[in-house]
Amino acid sequence: MIDGIFYVIVLIMSVVVHEFSHGYTAYLLGDNTARLSGRLTLNPIKHLDLFGSIILPLLLVLSNAGFVIGWAKPVPYNPNNLKSGRKGTLLVAAAGIISNLIIAISFGLLIRFAPPLLGIPLYNPNPLLIHPFYKITSIIVIMNLVLALFNLIPIPPLDGSKILFSFIPPQYRHIENFLEKWGMFILLFFIIFLWSSVAPIIYIAFSLLTGISY
Repeated sequence: MIDGIFYVIVLIMSVVVHEFSHGYTAYLLGDNTARLSGRLTLNPIKHLDLFGSIILPLLLVLSNAGFVIGWAKPVPYNPNNLKSGRKGTLLVAAAGIISNLIIAISFGLLIRFAPPLLGIPLYNPNPLLIHPFYKITSIIVIMNLVLALFNLIPIPPLDGSKILFSFIPPQYRHIENFLEKWGMFILLFFIIFLWSSVAPIIYIAFSLLTGISY
C-alpha cells in the first residue's frame, strides 16, 4: 500500500513535469497561452485533474490492479502562434515525452552508478531486503518510462497522435479526422487488449538503464 501511494505521488509529479514541458516549449516557440492561463508552473495544484490525477490512480492502488496510470489537465497552447508551424506542434508534443525520458534516464543511471559512491549496499532481489534507495528510484524510473511509452501511442488525445499528424500529408487529413473522432474508443481498446503486449518494453528499458532485472 505504501509503495502504491508513492506511485501516485510520483505519477502526479511526473505528469506535472510532462505538462509543464509542453507549455514551456510552446512558450519558447512564441506562444504565451500557457503563461497567460497560469499553467507555466510546476505547482501541482495548477495541473491536477481530480479524476485522472487522484481518483483513478488511488482506485488502481486500492484495487491492486497491478499498474498505476493517470493524467493531468492538458496545458493549453495555440498552434497558430508557434514559430515553426507543424514542426512546432511536433516539438511541443514531443517535449512531454522527452521530459519523462530524461527523468527516467537520470534516475536509472543513478541506480546503476550511485550506490558504490554513496555507500549503499548492492541491489538484493529479496523484497524484504531491498534498500529504500532502490525502491524509491525504481518507482520513479518505471513511472516515467510508463508515461513516455504510453504517450508515444499515436492515438488521440495522446502526444503520439500529434507527432503522427505532423508527418501526415494534407491529402491524407481524413485519417487525422477519423482518429480524432474515434480516438478515445480506439485508445480504450488498446489499453484493454494490447497494452500488456507493449508493456514489456518498459521492463527491458528499465534493465538496460539500471543494470537490474525487473
